[in-house]
Amino acid sequence: MPDDFSAALCGLGAQVLQRDWLSANQTVFAAAGPHAPATVVDTGYARHADMTVALVHHALAGERLGRILNTHLHSDHCGGNRALQAVHPGVRTAIPVHSMAAVQAWDEQRLTYELTGQSCERFRADEALVPGSRVQLGPAWWEVHAAPGHDPDAVLLFEPQTRTLIAGDALWEDRLAIIFPELDGGDGFGATRRTLALIESLRPRCVVPGHGAPFGDVAAALAASRVRLEAFERDPARHANHAARALVMFHMLEHQRQPRDTLARWLLATPVFGMAWQVARPREAPAPWAQGLLDSLVGSGVLVAVGDDLALPTTG
Repeated sequence: MPDDFSAALCGLGAQVLQRDWLSANQTVFAAAGPHAPATVVDTGYARHADMTVALVHHALAGERLGRILNTHLHSDHCGGNRALQAVHPGVRTAIPVHSMAAVQAWDEQRLTYELTGQSCERFRADEALVPGSRVQLGPAWWEVHAAPGHDPDAVLLFEPQTRTLIAGDALWEDRLAIIFPELDGGDGFGATRRTLALIESLRPRCVVPGHGAPFGDVAAALAASRVRLEAFERDPARHANHAARALVMFHMLEHQRQPRDTLARWLLATPVFGMAWQVARPREAPAPWAQGLLDSLVGSGVLVAVGDDLALPTTG
């Protein structure tokens, strides 16, 4: 992270805990008075919950966590909520307002966990993050903005004095997140385009993405996202294939290695892949499409065949 970004974040009482593609980044804020308790924004995936608890504890130097905020409720952003709530009794949890009903009912279909075959332990939500409102994090007040596209309920957080943006998955430096509504017949592409325009209008100087390092070349990131978005708009099947590949890789990051037949059966049984298949190859039977998808991942080197298993490549 560039030194000027580190200095700006330090001045905001914030530390960024950069994670990986299974667990989203955390931004941890030190307490700054009774209305700004120690806070973590996003909490990673359930498989890494113990690590999230340890990392947040270290970042806060033992200070009690008072608040959890989630930019959206995909499993890699809120999977540590339950563990942190257990370790820090009384912690308050704030989530996007349009996700409140689904959390209160714990509707795993609406929350996408059933849809994607991913896991998230049930957690409590106490407060809503409402677009147009502000929330104090550390010494500064952050604006809450709606950020639909990747997730229709998502929000982003913007601090206007330093022009620092906590983007969730609305903007990455060199990739474009899956646009889930497009797999289910919704207008995800248009919503994504509007969210990119919003980010451009905010003119952020530093972006803390959901995955990857904080970055400052926002114009380049926006341009790259728009190029990818235009390609997906021209060819929705390309987006569906991109989504299916990314979701298989997320599953493999969790499991590391699986028998190919087991992985293919999981893929065919998981609803989101049926949705992707309907967009990508509706004239092809789903089983051959699934096998072709796995072949493409092996062919591009992101998975390797080890006997009858598929696995992530080893490094070193």
